[in-house]
Parts: sequence; structure tokens; C-alpha cells
Amino acid sequence: MDIILLSGGSGKRLWPLSNDVRSKQFIKLFKDDHGNYESMVQRVFRQIKEVDPAAGVTIATSRSQASAIYNQLGSQVSICVEPCRRDTFPAILLAAAYLHDELGKSEDDAVAVCPVDPYVENSYYECVEQLGEIVRRGRANLTLMGIEPTYPSEKYGYIIPETGESISKVKEFKEKPDRAAARNYLEQNALWNAGVFAFRLGYLIEKAHEMVDFSDYRDLYSKYETLTKISFDYAVVEKEKSIQVVRYTGDWKDVGTWNMMAEVMADDIKGQALMDETCENTQVVNELNIPILCMGCKDMVIAASGDGILVSDKERSGYMKPYVERVNTDVHFAEKSWGTYTVMDAQPGSMTVKLSMKAGECMSYHSHDYREEVWTVVSGKGRAIVDGMEQFLRVGDVVTVAPGCKHMIMADTALSIIEVQIGETISVTDKRKYEPEGAFARQDE
Repeated sequence: MDIILLSGGSGKRLWPLSNDVRSKQFIKLFKDDHGNYESMVQRVFRQIKEVDPAAGVTIATSRSQASAIYNQLGSQVSICVEPCRRDTFPAILLAAAYLHDELGKSEDDAVAVCPVDPYVENSYYECVEQLGEIVRRGRANLTLMGIEPTYPSEKYGYIIPETGESISKVKEFKEKPDRAAARNYLEQNALWNAGVFAFRLGYLIEKAHEMVDFSDYRDLYSKYETLTKISFDYAVVEKEKSIQVVRYTGDWKDVGTWNMMAEVMADDIKGQALMDETCENTQVVNELNIPILCMGCKDMVIAASGDGILVSDKERSGYMKPYVERVNTDVHFAEKSWGTYTVMDAQPGSMTVKLSMKAGECMSYHSHDYREEVWTVVSGKGRAIVDGMEQFLRVGDVVTVAPGCKHMIMADTALSIIEVQIGETISVTDKRKYEPEGAFARQDE
């Protein structure tokens, strides 16, 4: 079957590790079976493939996240990029049209839509596979997955089924309740709404044409900015009469806050940190090249990156968003399809950046109007193209790129470069892209 993973959101709730470019699903705090750190998106993709190696995975995401996805998953996943943010109904609609018109999927194919960021076991994706089988039986237009609640939560919406059986018709939906209402819902065999839907591809394509005037994927893409911002729940799910829910009874965690992330991250300490013997129930993530010493810390989360430092009581960490919105700093770390980009120093008139490129990767061919760049090769080997001229790069080489010059870097091995940007105006928007000259075809953001 085909699975659409929804990867959106900004970086507020796991600040300072997450930001507007690096959302929570790209932070590597988990470990795979070999002990290697992995992110949410890597964990989810791995689990899907372990359950069904033949499953097709398409990630619906914003343009700002595409590079991080390619960096972490490579070319083994397809990406449907939204031109702008329009909520979940337009995103799912665009991805469905992409599957049908660009990837040639049949209208009879079963498609499941899942969020990219739950912390679950493989049984969750086995249940997603079960949704596909149920869709193929054709007994309902929409099939949902509902999570068996473990307590009367006020944080989630609820699905009220007609019965308490493993598969049931849906009676009604309820918004996030207060605690008393939640208890009442649990007495009615209610399930948490996890935002997992499955349907026959043709169902949604037909539904889409009823609601939006478009001819195919490319036409829809061109009109995307004009679409109404609305969730898939409101636009489709709550209006559908032929709808059923499958009860999932396994472990499920929404790791949307540091408090929840601390429960499931692989290690209590990641990075340079030391806790004394009086610390209790405390987790530390340090991405800086300086140590953190924790003494007497209890029930705390401490996170440090180039974007800032968080020191918080775990319970209070769930209320950080309005305070983070008052922190006005530029992004200091970003993942690109070719590697990573880390700001080391920024001041008026200059910025110093470390570029870490993966072997075999290359940047886009581009120019800047308002800044000069000076590259110093720290390690590895590669090539630079400056205004069509190729130059081999070795350790110690220095290359100066004047404003207006077209340029790109290719990494023959893993390549580390210190880049100093000089100019009165230094901005991520100061970039013009060009078709690569010669045999260089790979491009990135």
C-alpha cells in the first residue's frame, strides 16, 4: 500500500534544538538496533519498511523541510512539496493527486495518511497495514485508526464508536474535552483521534474534484495558494457518513513537548554534559562544543544549541511556546540534502559558517548579489565550479567568490569547509539559482 506521511509544523515546542527549518521530527534523539542515533522521521520510515518493505512512502511537507528529509532519508522516499502552508486537507489532497498523476498510482489503490511524529512500536504500522486490507474490502469510504486511551486526556480529540469491538462504525467525533467529559467518553469506548486515515485513492480524488476546481496535480499545485486553509477532519472526516474505526491497543506517545520527549529519548545525556549524584529524573541534550555541569537538578530538561539554551522543569516545558515566540534569533543550524550548515559566528558585515558535506553530494549552482564568500578547506577533497571554471579542492585551499559569481561545491569525499560571508547585506534570500553547467545535475535548496 501507499502511505502519506504528514511532516509539517514549526520549531517552537522543542526549542532550542528545533527551529523554523529544523522541526522536531529531524532531531536525532532515538537509537536504531545498531545503536546509531536517529530522528523521528528516520525511525518512522525504518519501522514502515520493517513491517512492509514494499510500502510506498510519500512525505507531504513544506519547501523548508525538503532538504532535511533528503539529508536523512536520501532518495529512497518521494516528497510532495507544498508551495505554502494550507493545513492538512490541502496537503493530503495535493499528495493524493501527486500519487495519482505523477507516480501513476491506481484509483483502486489503498492509501493511508499518518503523522510523521508518533513514538510507537512496529505494531502501530502493522495496524496501518490492516487499515489497507480493510479499505480493499470496500465496506466504508473512510477507515480511521483510534488509539485505546490510557487515561482521560484533555489534550486529544475523541472518536466515539458505535461498539467496543476491534472494528466499529463511527458514531460521532468530539473535540478536546475537559477531564469530566473525557471520563464520560471513556465509558462509551471512546478512542483518541491520532490523525490516521485510510481510503481508496479514487475516493479522495473524486471528493477533491467535488470541492476544488482543478484538472490534475500540476494544475492543483499552481492553484494551491488559493485553497482554503482547513483540516482534513473538518473538510472530509466529520462529513463522511460511511466511516469506521479500527481500535489500536498498543503503546502510543505524542512526543510534542520536552516532557514527553524526555520519556522516550535513548540517553539521559547526549553531548558534553555531566550530572552529579544528586540529580534525579533529568535529561540533557547539548549540541554546543562546551560542557554543561548539572548539580542538584530534579525533574528537569536542559537543552543547548547555537539557537539558545533551555533550562526548565519538565512540567513547565509544555508551556514554553509563547516565550519562545519572543526569542528573536536567526537559525544557526540547518540540514541540507548535501550535509549540514552551522553558523559559528555572526556580526554586522560578516558571518562565519561551517559546511559539512557528504561524499558524492553537491550544492546547487547559484550566485549572491550582495555578499562575497571566502572558503577554506578544512578536511576532505572536492571540486568547486566558479563561473564555469572547475577547481580541485584540497585541505588548506582558499577560494574567494565575488558577488554575482555563479558557484557550487561538489564533495568527492566527506568535505568540511569554513565559509566566511562578507557584505553589508547577508540574507538567505540573497540567492539566484541556475542550471548546472556541464555534467553537474544534482541541486538543493
